[in-house]
Amino acid sequence: MKECEYRQINTGPGGAVTSPAAGTPPAPPPHGDAAAAGGGGGGGSCKKSRLRRKWEVFPGRNRFYCDGRIILASQSGVFMLTLGLILSTCGLFFVFDCPFLAEHLTVAVPIIGGVLFFFVMSSLLRTSFTDPGILPRATPDEAADLENFLPVPDSSGLSTYRPPPRTKEVVINGQVVKLKYCFTCKMFRPPRTSHCSLCDNCVERFDHHCPWVGNCVGKRNYRTFYMFILSLSFLTAFIFACVITHLTLRSQRANFLSALKESPASVLELVVCFFSVWSILGLSGFHTYLVASNLTTNEDIKGSWSSKRSSDESANPYSYSSIVTNCCAVLCGPIPPSSFDLKGFVLPDVVSPSVPDSNIPSFGVKTDTNMVG
Repeated sequence: MKECEYRQINTGPGGAVTSPAAGTPPAPPPHGDAAAAGGGGGGGSCKKSRLRRKWEVFPGRNRFYCDGRIILASQSGVFMLTLGLILSTCGLFFVFDCPFLAEHLTVAVPIIGGVLFFFVMSSLLRTSFTDPGILPRATPDEAADLENFLPVPDSSGLSTYRPPPRTKEVVINGQVVKLKYCFTCKMFRPPRTSHCSLCDNCVERFDHHCPWVGNCVGKRNYRTFYMFILSLSFLTAFIFACVITHLTLRSQRANFLSALKESPASVLELVVCFFSVWSILGLSGFHTYLVASNLTTNEDIKGSWSSKRSSDESANPYSYSSIVTNCCAVLCGPIPPSSFDLKGFVLPDVVSPSVPDSNIPSFGVKTDTNMVG
């Protein structure tokens, strides 16, 4: 195989191609000659590398769709199960229960059900397809600067090299908070940031990884996640009550078994709602407590501030000591922009001059030394 070396394209008026190995820069061939040279026998050693989007070279384990506009976890099977349960249960409700209730009770039943269904689906999709607050990893230069071994003199006067510290301490509202070093992302994690082992990303204000929504829950999508579980609680309880009402009205004409035979889909809805409403209501209540306390699930499980609450009510440095203020800070504050421009381009490592492309910007290229100069 023929050797390749880097050459730099000069974008000045002369347009000369300089080579580190050559003393004088040779004149570049025109596009036509370059294309002809690339078509020769020696042009196969350096292939053209296309411009790739940033989401195509994303270092985490996420999956991207629609040209990087949709982000999901690598394992999204449970999310599809969530989507299927909601769509199937609501579909059966609108087809088999709503017509009877609208005729014999009130037309507000399908209207209320439709509004709740819209809130559930919109908040679920926004939670699942939104960047939760992934922080970019350190560049090689930044990682090298943080991981340099520092010379420390010992008792004999000789210098020994020790690794840099892996924790930093910052003071937030009078409380000392430790920042841990992430060996994967090569950076000190900001406050309330944690590394998700499933997605392999550091997520800002990390709450938890939720397989039911197929994504991490963090600073940028916690609000929609909370709206999802809250609206889902109302929708599940509403369908459960409507199905019982439907079966009760039908059983008044005959017996209860005849009502079940006339609407067997209602029985399936009743079973699904009965076994899911309790867990959904409990989850909504738990996250309502977290919102009122300005805590995350990760902090509550680890007990980051629980040991200090008994002695100091303001031990949580992120709490405003007011339920209303905490709720406004979590649910009404501005959503920060994403740290990634996933639709942007990444410069390729290798671009052959044998295939001209006016859309490719000028940057370092590899050139066959047996072809040019």
